[in-house]
Amino acid sequence: MSISQPLGVAVAGLGFGEAVHLPALRACPGTEPVALWHPRPERLAQACQEAGLPGSSDFDSLLADPRVEAVVIATPPAPRFELAQRALLAGKHLLLEKPVGLNAAQAETLQRLALQRGLAVAVDFEYRAVPLFQQLEALLRSGALGELVLVKLDWLMGSRADPSRPWSWYSEAAAGGGVLGALGTHAFDLLHWLVGPTRQLRAQLSTAIQARPLADGGGRLAPVDAEDLALIQLELDGGAGRPVPAQVSLASVTRQGRGCWLELYGREGTAVLGSDNQADYVHGFNLWLSRGGKPLRRLETDPRWAFRRTWGDGRIAPVERLQGWWSAAIRERRPMVPGLAEGVASQRCCDLARQQARQAASQPDGIT
Repeated sequence: MSISQPLGVAVAGLGFGEAVHLPALRACPGTEPVALWHPRPERLAQACQEAGLPGSSDFDSLLADPRVEAVVIATPPAPRFELAQRALLAGKHLLLEKPVGLNAAQAETLQRLALQRGLAVAVDFEYRAVPLFQQLEALLRSGALGELVLVKLDWLMGSRADPSRPWSWYSEAAAGGGVLGALGTHAFDLLHWLVGPTRQLRAQLSTAIQARPLADGGGRLAPVDAEDLALIQLELDGGAGRPVPAQVSLASVTRQGRGCWLELYGREGTAVLGSDNQADYVHGFNLWLSRGGKPLRRLETDPRWAFRRTWGDGRIAPVERLQGWWSAAIRERRPMVPGLAEGVASQRCCDLARQQARQAASQPDGIT
């Protein structure tokens, strides 16, 4: 295909895929949505009619369509690995939602397969594409804070604080549910991008709401075993062998939680990036900087990072930007970042956090 021709993309999964990826693909100059996939024909027919696109409930038939050069896989986590593997074997480039799979081994398998087939795989770590996060990254690279001494990330949301919210795959650990997959994957990737890779990790996980009603309306409760709270201590590699301690608090059940706040403390200054907007995970961020012992001052958004367009749903603009990076990487035959290497690194941290939590649960209490 011509390097200037938009990438023909199918969307698999009609939750986040329909609400965010589809409008982003239409807005991105380098991509064009060409088909939809969903396992339930009645749901697919409704989406195809609204989008004016063809679709198929047979994934192999979708992959056989010559217009489909690439696939966005925005399904729940459990089927993601199998669908991604089939798409790679069919020679399709991928954009994967996170978590990439149910564990790091699945992500590593996809990474090897993509390398063998010469295919570009993006992972939707969209905060890398949010203007103020990009501005913060440039600020850190400039050395404005000096050597980092402490990083703190609080991501305290209330989206699942209501115990009457119905049980879903998010409630089940084996299906990829929990706050680690929803927020932790982003948190780990942000810290790796802004500071450096994880060298050590300790975690405490818990489930505050341990049962939820089934969606059938019958009033029956189903057990919840996926964590909705995570307290994590990390040692990051700050470069030149310098360890940087980091503290991460994640929650999906904190009523009136403070939102997302990232604090970076250096020998020369402090930066704070945060938003208390519970209704939109992208809109509402501000960035503050302090240097030379002066008070924090809010920075204006650097126009270099501004979006060409914004939507009522703040997620669409950064996803469109990431789709542009992905389509350019495919057409120019170069590696995609963030891709599976970043996805593997994030997933390894999630796996280690769960492993540590299991080990702690099996040990007797240390305080009597």
